[in-house]
Amino acid sequence: MPMITADDGTELYVKDWGQGAPVVLIHGWPLNADSWETQALGLAEAGYRVISYDRRGFGRSGQPFAGYDYDTLSDDLATVIKALDLKDAAIAGFSMGGGEVARYMSRHQGANVSKAVFVSSVAPGMLKSDDNPNGAPADLFEQMRQGLRDDRPGFLADFFKDFFGQGTPEGGVSDAQLNWAQGMAMMASPKATLDCVTAFGTTDFTGDMDSIKVPTLVIHGTGDKTVPIEATAHRLVKMVPTARLIEYDGAPHGLTATHATRLLDDLKAFLA
Repeated sequence: MPMITADDGTELYVKDWGQGAPVVLIHGWPLNADSWETQALGLAEAGYRVISYDRRGFGRSGQPFAGYDYDTLSDDLATVIKALDLKDAAIAGFSMGGGEVARYMSRHQGANVSKAVFVSSVAPGMLKSDDNPNGAPADLFEQMRQGLRDDRPGFLADFFKDFFGQGTPEGGVSDAQLNWAQGMAMMASPKATLDCVTAFGTTDFTGDMDSIKVPTLVIHGTGDKTVPIEATAHRLVKMVPTARLIEYDGAPHGLTATHATRLLDDLKAFLA
């Protein structure tokens, strides 16, 4: 698989599968492109060209000490799209990856993008404010950063229980999948892991929403404890006239795994 060089020299690991209309899959924190496995394989088998890449600092990409803000991250997405000469691509962001989709549409004018997808996405913003009363308080993200500094493996092991909704009626994955997620997370740079908590937790994307003019699909679980639906998806669809929301009743945050086949089917239906 190719390595694509970002503007600052950071190497980005990219998987490019299949042939057909392009679909770019942007992973969530603190995982990497492998977390899209079911959807990437299924879309490629359905006749799409599927591009998934490891965000800088994560997986097999380079680990610079800086550059974990959404302007830089959306520039990385633009670099991937340009390097692979993608035209009329659909871009899909899971969780933190939804921020890249939103910022790309404004900062890069949605160049060469025909559709947008937000899955369990942080956009239009997670931070609690007068405009977002259901958001998370700032000290929650500071607690996350401190937990990562104190015991990154232990923090992440606990984090993934809520991420996948372990023990809930509509959630839960196998111990093997929990271990796999933990392994992906531990591949990441500790600096990237910390800085991206600040990025996805405190970035306000409301100013990016007006730039989204393409057909847009929003998928979110009503049982999401990691990125609550009221603070994100419910607000997004009010700001983007082209957006359609599909709620997964009771589903947790990690839809790519807990509702892998249903998500694949909904993506195929939207892309068609």
